[in-house]
Amino acid sequence: MRFLKLNIVVLFGVSALFLNSCSDFLEETSQDEIIPETLEDLSAVMYSEAYPYLFSGDIYLNLLTDEMVSNGLTSDSYQTNFENGMQIYMYTKTMFDGSYLIPTDANSWELYYKKIKGCNVVLDYLENITASEKDINSLKGQVLFLRGYYYFKLASIYCQPYSVNQINPDEALGLPLVLSMNVQDIFPKRTSLKATFDQIEADLKTSVTLLKENYTAPSPFRVGYLAAEAMLTRFYIYKNSKEDLQSIIDYSTDVISNKPSLTYLTSFKTTFHSKGIYDIDISNEPIWVYGTSSVRASNYWPLYPITNSKPPYSVSPLLTSLYDTEDLRNEAYFTKATNSGSKYNSVGNKIGLNNNQYGDRGIRNAEVYLNRAEAYCRLFLETGMEDYRANALQDLNTLRETRYETNTYTSVDIADGQTLLDFCLEERRRELCLEEGLRWGDIKRLNLGINHTFIDADGNSTDYTLAPGDLLYALPIPYNVMERNPELSQNPR
Repeated sequence: MRFLKLNIVVLFGVSALFLNSCSDFLEETSQDEIIPETLEDLSAVMYSEAYPYLFSGDIYLNLLTDEMVSNGLTSDSYQTNFENGMQIYMYTKTMFDGSYLIPTDANSWELYYKKIKGCNVVLDYLENITASEKDINSLKGQVLFLRGYYYFKLASIYCQPYSVNQINPDEALGLPLVLSMNVQDIFPKRTSLKATFDQIEADLKTSVTLLKENYTAPSPFRVGYLAAEAMLTRFYIYKNSKEDLQSIIDYSTDVISNKPSLTYLTSFKTTFHSKGIYDIDISNEPIWVYGTSSVRASNYWPLYPITNSKPPYSVSPLLTSLYDTEDLRNEAYFTKATNSGSKYNSVGNKIGLNNNQYGDRGIRNAEVYLNRAEAYCRLFLETGMEDYRANALQDLNTLRETRYETNTYTSVDIADGQTLLDFCLEERRRELCLEEGLRWGDIKRLNLGINHTFIDADGNSTDYTLAPGDLLYALPIPYNVMERNPELSQNPR
């Protein structure tokens, strides 16, 4: 085997499981260096180090939104859950500083950059692999999608929104853009917000071209070009620029034309409670699926009540009040429990209580319908063209019909543009709640304020406010990351 010297301080961690499963074709040159020589070798690295799979990097974002409420410490059994979430829920500006123990899944910076490192390893080694252009481009397309996805996640957490509050993207802080494992500067600086978004867009758009021409995803566990197009609709929604509305429509239309299916909740109400909307055995909505049962394994709320007490954080009544009595999502998306005579809704049903097999994250058709509907609404407001209003209503009613008992849904018809947009955004809350950190992204791009009432261990209530345009729209970078990189600029707070 020909050995290559890696030109980076740390390559990537390799688990014992990965070494055992790949020992027939990967040699270990040191504790940290593995040299892939064939396309099969590099594919194995991609699946292990670039794809997310058993991974959850931002479940805590739910605690920042208006989708969760604090119940206090109602049982000593919940002590750890209570403490893990309290600084986040209270909008403490030092929530990720060294004075507090940061739950592992709340250090999104480390988690996503580790995956970006895996993407860059694959991209760099592709230059040395002998294989057909089609096979090389199929890997490149997948990895560019994944890198763009991870950078988008990081920007959604650690950057200010792109088009809100007089933000100048050319001057606002973006992310360190590490695009190769052969870096010379081991202390990368943050680029501008515009440079960050340009890189995300370039990765995702290039992945569309490469995947469409070279690769057919064999299952929703691999990313194909429809996943890349769907992710671009999410990217442009959060970029929140009028110039991108037609791109949202174009990409959404191609996705929906090729995969129009939505899952009728009435067809599996009972099964849904143990499976969820991302389980491909019962749901035909997923375009791309990954992850583990992140809600089940959450550091902030238990799967099942341990005692006859509410968990420290549960689903907000404000959220559940958005569903009318005939909307099946109110029953299907939340775990309902009654403890100590008090009813509450817990997180769980929507992505399944027992869905260990298929994951609980990714992107699905319902979001694409909503992204296109919102783009139509905004174009109707801007132009007054009736076709845009009709198209928005068609998308909204198509989705909503699948969330009611068969043959019981009455279509909505809204004439006023602002009322229609407001309804579309409310429908987005109903459908995409507690999923992928999307509500946190919506709060930022829509410049919303949030009021939280925190109940402490003694039962005392204190109000905390995230103001519109708050500096905490860009969360603090964790202290251990800041300590390792003296060139890194912390977010103002």
